[in-house]
Amino acid sequence: MPLPDTMFCAQQIHIPPELPDILKQFTKAAIRTQPVDVLQWSAGYFSALSRGDPLPVKDRIEMPVATQKTDTGLTQGLLKVLHKQCSHKQFVELKDLEKKWKNLCLPVEKFRAILELDPCDDKMEWIKFLALGCSSLGGTLNTAMKNVCEILTADPEGGPARIPFDTFSLIYQYLASLDPEISASETETYLATLREKSESRKNGMIGLSDFYTGKTSG
Repeated sequence: MPLPDTMFCAQQIHIPPELPDILKQFTKAAIRTQPVDVLQWSAGYFSALSRGDPLPVKDRIEMPVATQKTDTGLTQGLLKVLHKQCSHKQFVELKDLEKKWKNLCLPVEKFRAILELDPCDDKMEWIKFLALGCSSLGGTLNTAMKNVCEILTADPEGGPARIPFDTFSLIYQYLASLDPEISASETETYLATLREKSESRKNGMIGLSDFYTGKTSG
């Protein structure tokens, strides 16, 4: 069927005044995030935008993660995006989390592999999934905790990456409990040393320099 022979002039076409800024912010977000599948990511972006949810956007462009044995696409920056989207709830529905995962163009196989480390049914504590995600990036337990601190800290990028000791202890104990080579006594001794450091300060925080300077597990 031929298109109607209708002429439009500039006065007949209405452009919403907010559209240019929306497209500008979208373009900047795409450049920072560098999605593998632009269409998949865009669907998640505009869906989140329409609901007023945190957007699937990285804070900055990332360099490849050298510690990964294979390129799974998962990075600290993408885990940080997921944290912004999921941390408002203690537990996250796995179906919802998988959808957010796909919107970041990450392979479903990697998502399922992470869940197999600590199997659950329909939901999971977000902080545990974050810990498993940091661990799956590769390296030692300390490397995983470095990622945790850099994701959770309120310090500016490149700073000491401090987080509350209780948060650090909770995540460290959880990841250590999944490693058969780390005994409970080792974990307790290590965390006791870090607790002394945190209690010597008024803020009770632990930073990267604290757990890299002493004898550490992993």
